[in-house]
Amino acid sequence: MRSVFVFPAGERDETVALLDGCLPRQGDQWCPDGNLYIEIDDEQTGRLFSDWEPEHVVIVEAAVGYHPTWVVSIDISGRIDGTAEVRQVVALLLRRGGVAVDDYSAHAWMLQEIESGAVVDGLRFFDYLSYHKRKYGGPGDTV
Repeated sequence: MRSVFVFPAGERDETVALLDGCLPRQGDQWCPDGNLYIEIDDEQTGRLFSDWEPEHVVIVEAAVGYHPTWVVSIDISGRIDGTAEVRQVVALLLRRGGVAVDDYSAHAWMLQEIESGAVVDGLRFFDYLSYHKRKYGGPGDTV
């Protein structure tokens, strides 16, 4: 499972309402097509930042201007490429600002960078193929 963490601008309740209005919900998760598993996690009752390197937390804090206490966590099934699906959900969540962080870089991605295909340290947003190729060699086609 690959993951993306989205720190949208605005209030948590607004984000829940936005997700409820656009995606099918199953309990505490939104699961469009059974390939993305989206939930809101927080620092108090959840796992937010529990396994993050301190320098990665600092990157997010610097990008949003404060220490966020909740996040939209998106897990992506290995059954699909997921790039288009992730970009669509992230674009929805970041339309009013905020940043997204993926499993592959230590960069806090703004929507403009994601949509333009910006490259940071040799990777684009959610660029698991290039990351895999860089880390393990070969074609990078294994998720």
